[in-house]
Amino acid sequence: MTLYRIGELAKAAHTSERTIDYYTKLGLIAPESRSDKNYRLYSHETLVALERINQLKQEKYTLDEIKTMMSKWNEATPENDVSDRLVELELQMQRLEREVKALEPVISGLKPGQARRALAALLPQGVACMEAIKLLLIQGPPM
Repeated sequence: MTLYRIGELAKAAHTSERTIDYYTKLGLIAPESRSDKNYRLYSHETLVALERINQLKQEKYTLDEIKTMMSKWNEATPENDVSDRLVELELQMQRLEREVKALEPVISGLKPGQARRALAALLPQGVACMEAIKLLLIQGPPM
């Protein structure tokens, strides 16, 4: 198993050592072990987790939301897969809600014809999304 010291991990993850220290303090990542000289050693899974964290940050998730998601993923068992996916969907919906609220000033400035066209374009997709979620909730997890 490949173990990285903090500098090596930072270089591999294209991030700073300070960021890794911060994420470690927040509990987003944890060292696998310590070296004889008491260096923190991180596993390849930590590198994967850092890549996932960076992706989620780009998708505008907060570090608290990321921590919640990461803890769910770490506890995941086959029985929890559907539940985890629903948590993911809920977080995505919260993110979309924030984005829509940020667009409210632009939307309120649209002319009536522009607003109708925007609504007509978004409505079928929104309804389809709600129907898919409704079906998931009604059917429940596969037995």
